[in-house]
Amino acid sequence: MSEDADISELLALLDDEYARAILTETSVEPMSASILSDRCEASLPTVYRRLERLQKCDLISEQTTLAPDGNHYSVYEARLEGLEVTLDDGELTLEVRRRDEDVADKFTRLWEGMR
Repeated sequence: MSEDADISELLALLDDEYARAILTETSVEPMSASILSDRCEASLPTVYRRLERLQKCDLISEQTTLAPDGNHYSVYEARLEGLEVTLDDGELTLEVRRRDEDVADKFTRLWEGMR
C-alpha cells in the first residue's frame, strides 16, 4: 500500500464519527466493546468493525482483562497521541504520534500473534 493510500485510509477512518468517539472514550481509560457500544451509542457490530480498523492503523491496542468471576474479556485503549498534517512544496505528509506500549503489553501482543 502506498503512503498516499495510508494517509487516505487514516483520514477516512478519523472522519468516521464512531471511530473518533471510540478514540476519545479510550483515551481516558481502557474500555470493553460493550461499554464502548453504550458510550458511543453504536451497535456492538459497529464498534467491533471500527475497533478492527483502528487496530489495523495501530491507533488502538487490545488487552485481555480478568473479570472478578474468573472469565476474561478484551479492553481497548487509544494509542493515538497526536496527528500532524503538513503541506510543503506540493507534498502532503502525515505524522502520527502513538503512545508507547509497556513491555507486558508488547509481550502479550506478540504471544497472541503466535497462536
